[in-house]
Parts: sequence; structure tokens; C-alpha cells
Amino acid sequence: MVASIILWMAFAAALVSAFAYHQTATKKQMLVSLARRSFLLMAAGVVAASMLLMIYILRHQFEYAYIWSYSSRDLPTHLLITTFWAGQEGSFMFWALCSTLVGFALLNDTRRNRIEYETMAVYAGLQAFLVLLLIAKSPFKYIWDAYPNELKSGMIPPDGRGLNPLLQNFWMIVHPPVLFLGFAAMAVPFSLALAALWKKTYSDWVQSALPWALFAAISLGAGLIIGGYWAYGVLGWGGWWGWDPVENSSLVPWIIVITLLHTLIVQKKTGKLLRTNFGLAILGFVLVIYSTFLTRSGSLGDASVHSFTDPGSVVYSLLVVWILTVTTVGFVMLAKRWKELRQMAQGVGMMTRESLISIGAAIMGASALIILFGTSWPLIANSTVEPSFYDNMNLPVAVFLGIILGLSLLVQWYSESATGLLRRSLSSLLVAVVGAGILFAAGVHDATMIGLSAASIFALAVNFKRGLQLAKQNGRLLGGVLSHMGLAMLFLGIIASGRYGQKQTASLPQGETKELLGYNVTYSGAEEIDGKYHFAVRVERNGSSFVLTPVMYNTSYNNSVMREPDYRILLAGDFYLEPVSVEATGAAEDENHVYSLARGEPITLGGSTFTFLRFDMNQHGSEGMNSGDAFTVGAVLEITRGKNTETIIAASVFNQGTQPVPTPISTKDGKVRVQLLGMNIDMDSKQSTVTMEILDSDDPHDHGVEAIKTLVVEASMKPFMSLVWIAAVFILGGMALSLWNQKRIPGVPRKSNGQSKLTKHQQEKETLLVEQQ
Repeated sequence: MVASIILWMAFAAALVSAFAYHQTATKKQMLVSLARRSFLLMAAGVVAASMLLMIYILRHQFEYAYIWSYSSRDLPTHLLITTFWAGQEGSFMFWALCSTLVGFALLNDTRRNRIEYETMAVYAGLQAFLVLLLIAKSPFKYIWDAYPNELKSGMIPPDGRGLNPLLQNFWMIVHPPVLFLGFAAMAVPFSLALAALWKKTYSDWVQSALPWALFAAISLGAGLIIGGYWAYGVLGWGGWWGWDPVENSSLVPWIIVITLLHTLIVQKKTGKLLRTNFGLAILGFVLVIYSTFLTRSGSLGDASVHSFTDPGSVVYSLLVVWILTVTTVGFVMLAKRWKELRQMAQGVGMMTRESLISIGAAIMGASALIILFGTSWPLIANSTVEPSFYDNMNLPVAVFLGIILGLSLLVQWYSESATGLLRRSLSSLLVAVVGAGILFAAGVHDATMIGLSAASIFALAVNFKRGLQLAKQNGRLLGGVLSHMGLAMLFLGIIASGRYGQKQTASLPQGETKELLGYNVTYSGAEEIDGKYHFAVRVERNGSSFVLTPVMYNTSYNNSVMREPDYRILLAGDFYLEPVSVEATGAAEDENHVYSLARGEPITLGGSTFTFLRFDMNQHGSEGMNSGDAFTVGAVLEITRGKNTETIIAASVFNQGTQPVPTPISTKDGKVRVQLLGMNIDMDSKQSTVTMEILDSDDPHDHGVEAIKTLVVEASMKPFMSLVWIAAVFILGGMALSLWNQKRIPGVPRKSNGQSKLTKHQQEKETLLVEQQ
């Protein structure tokens, strides 16, 4: 109750702040003090509510539905903290918290630069909308209000449902917070752009927007690459990028903000591309909200493994209203100033640096449009596009982008530079041709792949050469060059690891050596640790060897089997091993472990007592299987071993005319595994029975892990996969260096309307700063 009141106060304070700033900006009333105090009150409210949620999580207060849904008493503290942002309600709260922190910095920045009133009026309005979403989807809803048919008022469950096993990883601590910080930062260029349109100061905002756009690009980029590494190394998805719609929805705003960075630099240097910059700043934040809509509206529930379930009609409607409001206000303001901006427009020429950056911006825009179309397709046709769609459509885009990455550094600002271009690019062209020839000889015969490789090598060579020149002048100026080199390397890494990777599935009988992808692979056996099976697989080649230990385990969270891959980084690429299934032989297969359990009547097997309690028709994570004639049923089983009692749900998919499809489920210690094989519901006597397969390690007839004799794996060879991660470090490191330089290079005055007159020394500094971007 207290937290809900605090959120309502924060919402009211945000509205008051936006109104007071608006009144001050329009000079109707001078309410600066009220505006600032209201914004600080809103910020205090969001921080206080966030602190309360964290306290409730750490204290296991399961009377709150959100905390019960995503946490449990057995979670270690570091994972317990991550449940703050694990679900919809908490993620809205964390976004609001990040926006509050960004708002503090923005308030100080705008006060110093005298653009506070208009900018903060817009930002406070955005914050009010975000807090309203948080109120509509509150993490402080009581569990008996969320489940009125299952719990009486005041009833508190003894434990929570727990965190999805897929999220129980170190990267859960880093990945979502970094992305949300980027989402929050994207609101700043939007606010600055609308403030500039409001004040009709079309150049001043660029200086303030550049560091924020860089910060947003770094945060979003880091979030994307961390998510990719998480998927590759832990989740076992077989790759680092799968064109998942929710992944794409975060990629598109990143592409737009990267494009905005380059066009802002053009305006800062030449005064050109004013309309483009306003449009990109508005579009970038619109796409952030659209990303939120796709992820949290339930629209992609069947299309993405990341998507949340339907949040309810109120939140759905608020998200739609937020998108429409931001889009309408932003582009209507731009339309009102369009005529005036067009009068200030200047041509970019044919072969100038600004013209090539403009072409590059158009190419990036084309890529964003392709990805946005494919990502939004489930909203139109209730189906998804294949990953090959994105690959094939973006391939020519990447080729042209690679060429632009190189050519843009070989031409000059303002003046046409076609003369001598061939001479300046000759050495890099030769490197590209030689590099493409080597790849062709190595087996890369696809024409488009050769084209992308040549363009990437050309861009890499040009930027490397430029980097050597800048390093002699000032090493801090290498930011842009490093990022461009990183992008070129990323293209090469994608070609090698994606297009020319190898994959093979095989059954590995224990102790028997098989050849996979040129390596001798031997499955040595399995070890059970905390209910997880660790499979030891020795890999040998040319006298050297290493052991990989992929993992499989059953989870009661969503009644499914979890798989964790293992891989080894080699000079030529990564050897990647993912477990698929296990085949048991010996006693566990020969003996009959099938039992009939009547509801409420316990049976004892080995050292355990089993009691069938009831059926569960609402299996978490099984919604997509309850379609047509198929339906999912769970049997709630109470298992007592000594003084310990545990309840698990064994689920099975039943379909008329076919055998049930059970999902094996194990106890937390992994010593008992059960499967629901059948059921008999007697409505007259209310005496129902279930048929279960029960394997108990304390049963002398059950050999447990020893029965696992054959491991089925999928082995992959991913050439030069490390190049992808090195490229990511270059891209993010270069942008971080550029952000640092925004504050480090002194003596560059802020521009007012039109171009400021700089001294020759200042012009040299300005040129170096812009070129290194």
C-alpha cells in the first residue's frame, strides 16, 4: 500500500513538473522552482519505490504476486537481486529508475547550458508516462488480488515459484540493466530535439545531444553484445544472434542512434542535415517505445523466446497511446518547422565527406527498415519470417556500408574530392583484392560473400592507415577509427562463423571414440552435481586434447529439460558442443518402474514416499501446447525423503488418438525422476489415479547416473568466432573513447545559431575531434 501511494505521488509530481516547466518556457508563469522541486520529488518517489521493492525481494515477502512469481528462498543473493528486473512489472520499475538517474544528469546539464525549461518539460512528460505504466503494471500487487480464485485475502505462500533457470546466470546481473540504461538515455536526444524545435534554435542542441547519443549507443550496443555472448556460451542456442524478434527490436534503435551520431557530426562540422537529425532523434525514441510494445504486449508470445505474456488491456492500451503520442508530438513539431528548416538546408555535394556519410546514413536506414519489417511481421500475419530473410536482405546493405566506411575517410569536408581518390585508395584496394583472393583460395566461392569480405577488408585497411596517422597526433583521437575497424571485423567474423561453420549430430556411446568434424570425440561418463548432469567429453586432434563438460538437467519451473553447451576457443575457431539427449541402457531400462498412484494414497519406494495430490491444468510455460485437440495436464506429486518434503509437478501433453508426451521432472537434489504416463479421472467416486514412471536413486534396482550410457550431441565448428568478440570490443571501446573526448578536448566553443568563428588552432582541434568520430 505504501509503495503504491509513493508511485501515485511520483506520477503527480512528474505531471506538475512538466506543467511548470511548460509554463516557464512559454513565459506564462515563472515556475522554475516548482518545476525543479516537483521533478526531484518524482525522482525521490521512484527511488523510494525501487528501494522498497528490493527490500521486499530480499526479505522474501511473497504476499506480493511479483515477488512470488520470480523469486524463491533457495536463490543466492546475487540472483535474488536480479529478480528485480526479471518480469514485466520489475522491468518497468527498473526502466523508471534508470530514467530518473538519467534525468538528474540531464537536469544539471541543461541548467548549465541554459536549455533547461523546454528540455525538462519534454523529459518530465515522458517520465510521467513511464510512471503511469508502472502504476498500471505494479510489482506491489498482493498475491490474493492477483489470484482471487486460488488464495483467500491474507494468505501468504511459504515459498515463491522461483526464477526461470535460463535466467539464473551471471549475465542476468549485467544484460538487462545495461539495455534499460540505453533505453533511458535514448529519451535525451528526443527531448533535446523537441526543445530545439520549440525554441527554434536548430544548431545549439547538437553539442548537447552528441555525448548523450554516444552514451545511448554504448549502452544499447553493450546490452546487445552481452546478450549475444550469453546466448552463445550459456543458453545453448547454437549461435550468438538468431534474428529473434525481441533481439531485433533492440537492434533497430541502436542502428538509428548510430546513424544519428554520424549525421550530428556532419551538422556540427558543416551545418548540414538539420532535418535529418531531428527526424532521427525523434524516430530513435519512438522505436524504443515500439520495442517495449513488441516485447511486453504479448504480441510476440509465439514468435520469440524473450517475449513476455499479455500484460492486460490497460497496459496494452497505454503502450499504444504512448507510441502514438510521442510519434504525433515529435513529427508534428518537425512538420511545423519544416519550411523554416528547408530554407536553411544546404547541399552535401557529390563526393564530399558529408555526402558519403549521408549515403551511409541512408544505407543504415535501409537495414533498420528491413529488420523492422521482419520483426513486425507477426503483428500482420501471425507468423514469423525466417532468419534467411534478414541475412539475404542485409547482405548487399553490408557490402555498400563496408565501402562507405572506407571511402568516407578518403574524401574531404566541404570540397569535392573525386580527383585523386583512386590514388589515395590504391593501397587499401590492393589489400582488399589480395585478402579476397586468399579467402577464395581457402574455399569462399560465394560471390556475395567475396564482395562483403573485400568491402570489409578495404574498410579495415583504410581505417587502420588513418588510425596510424591519428595515433601520431593524439592517441585519444582513435575512437571513431577503432569503432569502424570493429564493424569491418564484425562482418568478417559473421562470414566465417556463420556462413562457413560446420555442424554434425552424433550419438556417443560411453567409452567409444567417434570422429566429429575432424576431431576424435569420446564420451567418458556423467557426474551429477546438485541435480545437474555434467557430461565429460574428451576431444582430441593431432596429439592435443581437451575435455568439454556440457550440462543437462530437468527443471520444475516449466517442466522442461535445460541444456548448457560447452566450447573451446581454438586458433582456427570454436569447437562447440551442445547436449541433445541421453539414452539409458542397462537396469534402468530393463526394470519396470511404472506405478499407479491413487489420489491421496501414498506409496513407498526405496527411501521415498510418493503421494499424488491433485491435477494441475495451468502449467506455466505450456500455453503454446494447449491448442487443437492437444492439452497439457500436470500431476502434483508430494515426495517425502526422511525429514524433507518436496512438491513437484509432472506434466504431459495428451492428444486424442496418440500416446501422451511426458516431460521428465526431477527433485531439486536430482535423486528422483518422474514422468506422467497416463491418467484416469473418475468423476463419480472422485477417485482419480495417475500412471507414473518413477526412478529413485535409493531404489536398489535403479542405477541412476550409471544407467546413462549414450550421449547424443550436436557438435559445431565455428571458424574465427573470436573475431566477433574482438570486433565488439573495438566498436564499444572506440565509442567509449569518443565519449571521453567529448569532455576532454578543451577550447571548442559551443555554437549558437549559424557557425561560430573559430581560431585556426581551434579549427584544427575541431577537425580532429570530428574526424575521429
